[in-house]
Amino acid sequence: MLTVFGLKNCDACCRVRKYFSKNGIEFLFHDVRDDGLDDQMLMRWANRLNWAKLLNKRSLTWRKIPKMDRMDITADKAFALMIENPTLVKRPVIESDKFIAVGFSEKHFGEYLND
Repeated sequence: MLTVFGLKNCDACCRVRKYFSKNGIEFLFHDVRDDGLDDQMLMRWANRLNWAKLLNKRSLTWRKIPKMDRMDITADKAFALMIENPTLVKRPVIESDKFIAVGFSEKHFGEYLND
C-alpha cells in the first residue's frame, strides 16, 4: 500500500492524489500538519534517501526562519525544524515497501511501480 505524506491544500499533493485516484492506485493520505510528523517518520525516510532531499529550502517557511538557524544545517537540526514546521517537508513524500519518492512526476512514477 502506498502512503502519500503531504498537506491537504498543497498543489503537488492534490495532483498526486488525483493521479492515483484516476488510475485506480490505492493509497492512504497522511496530512503532516493534521495527522502529525515525528522523528521516526523522518528517520525512516532518511534511511532510504538523503535527508537533505526532505527539506524544502524553497518554501516561504524556510525563508522566515532566522538565518542563524538555517546555517550549518545538519540532519538533526533539519528534523527538529521540520517537526516544528511541517511545511518544511518537501511534498509529497510517497512511500511504499518498494520505494520512497519526494515530489511527483507522472513520467517517473511509472518507473517506481515497475521496479
